[in-house]
Amino acid sequence: MSMIRKAGAALAFLLLGAHAHAAGTAAGTNIQNTAQVSYTVGASTVTASSNSTSLTVAEILDVNVTIANASVTVSPSATGQQLIFTVTNTGNGSEAFNLAALSAGVTGDNFDPTLASTPLLVEVSGSFVAYSTPVTLAPDAAVRVMVVNDIPSNVTDGQRGRSQLTATAATGSGTAGTAFTGAGTGGVDAVVGSSGAKKMMFGEYLVEALTVGAVKTQTVVDQFGGSRPVPGARINYQIVVTATGTGTASSAQFTDPIPPNTTFVPGSMHFNSTALSDAADADAGQYIATPTAEVRVSLGNLSQASGPQTITFAVTIN
Repeated sequence: MSMIRKAGAALAFLLLGAHAHAAGTAAGTNIQNTAQVSYTVGASTVTASSNSTSLTVAEILDVNVTIANASVTVSPSATGQQLIFTVTNTGNGSEAFNLAALSAGVTGDNFDPTLASTPLLVEVSGSFVAYSTPVTLAPDAAVRVMVVNDIPSNVTDGQRGRSQLTATAATGSGTAGTAFTGAGTGGVDAVVGSSGAKKMMFGEYLVEALTVGAVKTQTVVDQFGGSRPVPGARINYQIVVTATGTGTASSAQFTDPIPPNTTFVPGSMHFNSTALSDAADADAGQYIATPTAEVRVSLGNLSQASGPQTITFAVTIN
C-alpha cells in the first residue's frame, strides 16, 4: 500500500468545514433579545425597553458514515484489501470521534474477512496514516477512513464478506435527546442528535475466483488409412480452453510444446475453426521452431461469457 504510512505520534487533527452547519447555528453562539414598547403621552413619544434575554446554543452530537464503492472485487488469499469510508461531523460543534473496524461476525455475508495488522487508517494531507486517537472534526468537516482486510484462502467464487466501520462521538452517544451537561464545545451542553451520535456502515468484498482449464484430445491417422501410431502417421491435437467463474483472465496465452520424435505440420494451426499462419504476424497464432519447438496462440481476455476456445494443430511421427 504505497499511499499508507504509519504515524509515529498520536493522531489528533482538526478539519475545517463550511460556514453553513449541518445541524444549524454553531454551538456556543449567544442569542440575545430585547423587546421595546413605543407609545405617545401628550406631545411626547416614549420608548421602553424590556430586560434582555440571553442563551447559548447547545451542541448537537451527530455523525454520518458513507462509502463510495460498497463492493470491492477480490481473489482468495488476497492481502491488504481496502475499503474507503467517509466520516462527516453533521453536528454543530467541533467534536472528536472514536473509530472502530469490525470484520468478524458482521451479519448478511458468506465469510469473515481478516483485519490486517494495521486495519484502520485516516487520511491526513492526502496520505493515509495509522489511526491511534480520536479524530477531531469541525462542523460539516469530513475525513476519509481506510479499513484494510486480508481475504481467507478458502473462499469461493461469488461469496461476499463484509467489514464495518463505526464512528462514535467521544463526548457521548445514546438515545436522541440525551444531554451531557457542560460537555459540549466551549462548555455548553451537548445533546445527542438523530444519529444517536454513533453511525455504522459496511463495505463488501466480492470474491472473483475465475479458473481457466484446458482439455486436450488426440486422433491418429496413418498413411495406410488406419489409426495406428506408426512412423509417418499424423496426430491431430484438439485443445479446448474454458474459463469458469466470475472475473476476467487478462491476456491469456496458450502454449503447447511439440512432442519429441514428432514434427509440426505447417499450416495445421486453427483457432475456433479459423486458420492461423505459422509466422509471427497479425493473427493470434505462431509456430516457434527454436530453442524449443512449440505453438502459441493468444487467447485475449477470457471470461465465462467467452465460452470454449478451441485450438487445433497437427504433428507427424518421425
